[in-house]
Amino acid sequence: QVQLVESGGGAVLTGGSLRLSCAASVRTFSDYAMGWFRQAPGKERELVAAIVWRSGNLYYADSVKGRFTISTDSAKNTVYLQMNNLKPDDTAVYTCAARPWNWGRVGTSTYNFWGQGTQVTVSS
Repeated sequence: QVQLVESGGGAVLTGGSLRLSCAASVRTFSDYAMGWFRQAPGKERELVAAIVWRSGNLYYADSVKGRFTISTDSAKNTVYLQMNNLKPDDTAVYTCAARPWNWGRVGTSTYNFWGQGTQVTVSS
């Protein structure tokens, strides 16, 4: 069983930055792909960014390319989402997720472990 604990959400103004963190209780971090999803009220959950540490493959949704950066610290079993130049449309609950690293391509939305989510609110 994998447990994921997120932190770092909050409220910022347009153009601001936040960094989300997700600590994973796993034995071997490289066995997993890590992703960040978000869900805004009335909208479907979407994969925002993903990383497969073992291959170095990255995925970003078009809406966040150039603004968000996903990274990992394997020594701490932690994945980060650095969010810059935030916009009101980025307002959502952001959730960290994990899956076996070989479950399809880096952009797949199929994950089997989920964190509790953290709220990000961007106001103009």
